[in-house]
Amino acid sequence: MAKEEVLEFKGKIIKSLPNAMFEVKLHDNGHVVIGYTAGKLKKNRIRVLDGDEVLCSISPYDLKRCRIIFRY
Repeated sequence: MAKEEVLEFKGKIIKSLPNAMFEVKLHDNGHVVIGYTAGKLKKNRIRVLDGDEVLCSISPYDLKRCRIIFRY
């Protein structure tokens, strides 16, 4: 895998955590990861609430953390 490659999964927000972080349950494999909002979501103040469907990008180096890059 190249350094720039990321894994993208759809997921659902389970719980809001402090510092704009969230617990996300992935649809494909059922894993629970810790996610934070990415640049455009934070810049445009797009709200992410419990129960929202989101698209996450996960680095192959740390599979327990993700960036939330899109809210459906």
